[in-house]
Amino acid sequence: MCKVHCELSSADHDALVALLKQGQLPVKVFKRATGLLALAQGQSFQAVAATLGVSRMSVHTWRNNYRSRGLACLYDQPRAGRPIEISGGQRAKITALACTPAPPGHGRWTLRLLAEQVVELGYCEHLSHTQVRHILKKTN
Repeated sequence: MCKVHCELSSADHDALVALLKQGQLPVKVFKRATGLLALAQGQSFQAVAATLGVSRMSVHTWRNNYRSRGLACLYDQPRAGRPIEISGGQRAKITALACTPAPPGHGRWTLRLLAEQVVELGYCEHLSHTQVRHILKKTN
């Protein structure tokens, strides 16, 4: 008799099967759902890990996350990060400034020159030339 490593409720089992049948899923979600179903069918952690190409500890983590969070474990939780400091309006002003003629004495706008000018005009308190590059790259 196989040891069941993960007890799924019938509703969760049906939800996982339906999710896998739907077709296009992110790879992480697909692997986690497949792993939980395999554990519920009695496969070992090592067998599930080998089948899905992940470590045994990943499979343990999926099982433990399922026990604590339910099916929400299939999706990553929001991660903490640095908040966005530059609004859409500020980005538009930076892009518009880059489209204007360069200041006297300069042949064209450089990223550092744009960053300095943005701070001088008061669009934002501080801005690096790399942030200017990211802003202009996204507006293409």
